[in-house]
Amino acid sequence: MKILLIDVYNFNKGGAESVCFNTGKMLEEHGNEVVYFTLKWKQNSPSPFEKYFPKSKETRSGPLRTVKNIINYFYHFEAANKIEQLIIGEKPDIAHIHLLWGQITPSIFPVLRKYKIPILFTVHDYRIVCPAYTFRDGNGRICEACRGKFFYRCVTHTCCKNSKLMSIVMAGEQYFRNTFFNPFKYIDGFIYVSNFAKGIQEKHMPLIKAKPSIILYNFSESIASCPKILQEDKYYLYFGRLSYEKGINTLLEAFKMLPNCKLKVVGKGPKENELKDFVCKSNMQNVEFLGYKQGEELTSLVSGAYFVIVPSEWYENNPLSIIESLSLGTPVIGSNIGGIPELIQDEKTGFTFTMGSPADLTKTIRKAIAIPEEKLYEMSIACNKFAQQHFSADKHFNYLISIYQSILKASK
Repeated sequence: MKILLIDVYNFNKGGAESVCFNTGKMLEEHGNEVVYFTLKWKQNSPSPFEKYFPKSKETRSGPLRTVKNIINYFYHFEAANKIEQLIIGEKPDIAHIHLLWGQITPSIFPVLRKYKIPILFTVHDYRIVCPAYTFRDGNGRICEACRGKFFYRCVTHTCCKNSKLMSIVMAGEQYFRNTFFNPFKYIDGFIYVSNFAKGIQEKHMPLIKAKPSIILYNFSESIASCPKILQEDKYYLYFGRLSYEKGINTLLEAFKMLPNCKLKVVGKGPKENELKDFVCKSNMQNVEFLGYKQGEELTSLVSGAYFVIVPSEWYENNPLSIIESLSLGTPVIGSNIGGIPELIQDEKTGFTFTMGSPADLTKTIRKAIAIPEEKLYEMSIACNKFAQQHFSADKHFNYLISIYQSILKASK
């Protein structure tokens, strides 16, 4: 089988790209051919398919660059032309989309339909039903006001980056897309990476219930075969993007009340300086910012942590941070929102706490502190077991190939 994997970026920018590239690697290891279609970016990894990659807002040039960038947010003319060249040259059997909206755009949908290439879409975020994709308004509160069709409320609630202009653009793109490139018309099947994502998307776009779908958690490339060894240097770990929706403020407020507990923060993002200022002004000696880490260095930090904390304050879908932690036998403390609770077995593989509550997070960490060593060992075993049951690459491959074959059969 030849699979066309579609994502905005040809480098590891975030979770969706990690999943896309790991999926491609896994498919190739099982004897399938994989073709990639992304935009051109300066950070892109080398690719044998880059001749098909259309320009991005970063690599586009010329006097009309700004105008073209605005137009291409809605409809990317070059993307439609380039994917047609790719289809003619590479002849893929199926297209599997990871990220698309506002960059590649649905301009590629009619081309894929023209050549009878079925489309499978992995739902990494909520852009199909929420213009701001996070279900948060300009004040950072959970917001479902658009209800899958009243997208002007994105403007009245200033949902997009707290900017009226951005909110107008995002809402406009949603109206344009649903009028001319309705996902229900073009997408043949969906992969949801959490039960929560399936529920909320179908709630706000009920027609999608008629489409074939599967709930398939992101997989782990490596799952520990034995429980972790407790380190003498007991620390808690946050790793991920340092941005407003990730709940880092709540995390720091909690550790302000726990001066004897050490927190290591891994990652970069728009709130980094603000968070460091808070720690400095609060004279918090128990918090250490380590910057961006990856590979073995990150694995060592996650494996060595007492608990990993995921304090998100938005409808987090299927956080890779939880998958990676449980796969290494490290229990997780996570907020009770979005797809997080379905990944944490309370008091078995971790704990959940009330989202946005420093007091409840503090209480939960104190509960973790009191765990005897034998109990922590049992929790680590439970983490490994849960990961083997739900994040196995082999199981993931079998389910993925099954839905590929099902959609291909239905399209004939």
